[in-house]
Amino acid sequence: MENIQTAKMVERYCALTIGILFLLLGLAGFTPALVSLPGTSESFVPLDASPNAYAAGFGYIFGLFPTNFLHNLVRCAVGLLGIASYNSAKSARLFNGTFAIAYLAIAIMGLLPFAKTFFGFMPLFGNNVWVNFLSAIASAYYGLVIPSKVAGVNLSQNI
Repeated sequence: MENIQTAKMVERYCALTIGILFLLLGLAGFTPALVSLPGTSESFVPLDASPNAYAAGFGYIFGLFPTNFLHNLVRCAVGLLGIASYNSAKSARLFNGTFAIAYLAIAIMGLLPFAKTFFGFMPLFGNNVWVNFLSAIASAYYGLVIPSKVAGVNLSQNI
């Protein structure tokens, strides 16, 4: 019984950690001091000066991660979902599984030339590929594999 409770807490903490990290990254994208355009002293493309939705708020968070307004909204939404799923082990398991599959697919899309801008909506290229891939692997491992080992059940029984 104690192992099952420990497994549920690992699932919940995994969802909470990913939620906090993505919420902080999304909020950092909305902070002009943390977003820059490469090779310029400009911070980001203002919403009123953007020729299209992709360019709205485009810049690099910490000079490393390409982002735009929509990408920041998505990161904040994923972060809030992760934090909210901390309430129960069932919702944390659902979040971790869905997050792992979705972000692994998004990381692969970032490697494909025709999909690296999510079909013209948000940037998935550059260091975003590594962030998405590593967070998907962490979510799958700490949110699904480790809890099933701790509980002493097969991985297919835990999902």
